[in-house]
Amino acid sequence: MITKAHTPFSVASRLARGVKRLARDERGVSAVEFAMLLPLMLTLYLGGVEISQGVSVDRKVTLTARAVADLAAQGTSINNAEMTNILDAATSVSSPYPVTNLKVTVSSITIDAQGKAKIAWSDARNTSARAVNQAVTLPAALAIPNSTLIWGEAQYSYTPTIGYVVTGTMQLKDQIYMRPRLTNAVGRQT
Repeated sequence: MITKAHTPFSVASRLARGVKRLARDERGVSAVEFAMLLPLMLTLYLGGVEISQGVSVDRKVTLTARAVADLAAQGTSINNAEMTNILDAATSVSSPYPVTNLKVTVSSITIDAQGKAKIAWSDARNTSARAVNQAVTLPAALAIPNSTLIWGEAQYSYTPTIGYVVTGTMQLKDQIYMRPRLTNAVGRQT
């Protein structure tokens, strides 16, 4: 004997009522939505942190290049102690980021009567200085015959701390040319 409670129709109708009740139940919707949005929110947050830190390091590279060129352009002659101070100032500008990743070069460029530029002297930290008499290609507006320039260069190997959005090491670099302020050419004493 089959009772009404065990008929396939009654089981199906109970199952249908349970599904309808489950569909109307909204108690877990927020948790499900949060779980679906969490990866996107983490990507945006970590990406924002990495990008902002990268922009900060890039700004420090620009400031470092400007600082070494500006400090060298202020004198008439630079000795070893003064050059050490200039390069130390460059590493101070880049703090709080590790200075081991920073390469700094400061050079004097001499432009002859024909507008050909070459290195007069060069000093560097964490990299090799440019070779004396090495030819340099300058922007046309700066290649003024019978003049000199101070050339500041900075490069930083930036590796994101987290590496979630930005991966690998980026080479951030900048350079600046400045005219000597007190003399036509800044000399370099050893």
